[in-house]
Amino acid sequence: MTHLLLDIDATMVDWARAQFALTAIYHWLFVPLTLGLAVVMGIMETCYYRTGRQFWKDAAVFWQRLFGINFAMGIATGIILEFEFGTNWSNYSWFVGDIFGAPLAVEGIVAFFMESTFVAVMFFGWNKVSKGFHLASTWLTGLGATISAWWILVANAWMQYPVGCEFNPDTMRNEMTSFADVALSPFAVMKFSHTVTSAWIIGGVFTVAVGCWYLKRKRDVELAKSSIKIGAIVGLVASLLAAMTGDNSAYQVAKVQPMKLAAMEALYNGGTDQGLTAVAWVSPFSQPDYANEQEPPARLAMPYALSFMATHDIHGFVPGVNDLIKGYTLPDGTKEPSCEEKIERGKKAIAALAAYRDGKDKDANLAVLKEDMKYFGYGYIKNPDEIVPNIPVNFWSFRIMVGFGCLFILFFAVVLFFVYKKDIAKPRWLHLSALALLPCSYIASEAGWLVAEFGRQPWTIQDMLPTWVSVSNLSSGAVATTFFIFLLLFTAMLLIEIRIMVRQIKKGPEYNK
Repeated sequence: MTHLLLDIDATMVDWARAQFALTAIYHWLFVPLTLGLAVVMGIMETCYYRTGRQFWKDAAVFWQRLFGINFAMGIATGIILEFEFGTNWSNYSWFVGDIFGAPLAVEGIVAFFMESTFVAVMFFGWNKVSKGFHLASTWLTGLGATISAWWILVANAWMQYPVGCEFNPDTMRNEMTSFADVALSPFAVMKFSHTVTSAWIIGGVFTVAVGCWYLKRKRDVELAKSSIKIGAIVGLVASLLAAMTGDNSAYQVAKVQPMKLAAMEALYNGGTDQGLTAVAWVSPFSQPDYANEQEPPARLAMPYALSFMATHDIHGFVPGVNDLIKGYTLPDGTKEPSCEEKIERGKKAIAALAAYRDGKDKDANLAVLKEDMKYFGYGYIKNPDEIVPNIPVNFWSFRIMVGFGCLFILFFAVVLFFVYKKDIAKPRWLHLSALALLPCSYIASEAGWLVAEFGRQPWTIQDMLPTWVSVSNLSSGAVATTFFIFLLLFTAMLLIEIRIMVRQIKKGPEYNK
């Protein structure tokens, strides 16, 4: 760890990040629909179990078929994503593999095993097991997918907020001290809640859009109306829950990742009584001159709202980008050191570790290391501006996510209004709106991940390990080559999935009399 700066290939870091981002973005095109359709198909089979109507069985089989197509694609990209930690980020994997690997191992052993077991019963057990057991298998398949998401999000949340661990200078690794702290950290709980509810929104929009497509063509009307009703109910509940969990997530971000919040808000100079920015002009093409600007031009804000969101106090203090670089003092007198001070203390920690490893005055160096270990990652920072993430990406991605989130609440409410008026087949504009909002739901979901991941840059692990210290010793050409291979592969997989899904939707359900 102490000599990694000597051999860093900046181009390699960029390609490694690009490849991981590519894989994650494609993977997340499949995962949320899997989680969302799991709820929809579970509700439909529950209706069959309760009523005994053959229609509900046919509807459940139809949606399970679409679930299965998407489920298979998500597994393929997810496996590649996990392997990239070892291929492109081996220094990261060595440094924290004991911690990061634990939730991924649980995900593979428990959740994936659970999914693969019950998905077989769900698809092939209709006439081989009882109705109750089959219904349980359908819900357990969805639960397995959700538990799988839980453990993956625990691993991701730990990178954002590392807890339950201690650095061992003898092994040069961070070692887990409390599995419960890692698995149940407030950041992990909020991240899981917000991510899963946002996935249910995509499932709701997809279900409503397919139903509206059938209504436009005046076919499979009963399936269309039932699907629209269930999809809209799932979507509206999920949209309201996503708003609630999003607020709680923002509160957690403000506590442990204040620079991310400052970038999301383009807040250059913080203070008390801060307003939440509704709109402002932040150029999407270049990093703003935050050191010399008081705030973005044309800013319109809701008074006190940011202070309340970040501190649960309308007069609370929220640090801005410049405060976090220069250091600041809270109203209660608590002082936060400047980035320069953190860099110096990080360098002291690195030097103490090197001396400890060389056997020089071990007790004294170990004491220095323990005192300054929280700033260890800053020792690799050369310029305080490096700790500022891309403000335009965070600012606009956050507004895209929130803007579409509000639109989905309105959309699902309008859909349910027409459903309960028994007039859903008439408004053609609503059918077209459902189809148009389907890609928007994915854009909103991906925008949320852009905020989560761009917002914590330059850190692979918040305040502990920068990205350029985490990469493997590979040539940039090798990673660039695999980037383009993956780009072609994933694009082909996506196009194949879309083609198969469209074909199945056009084919429609197979009705059994």
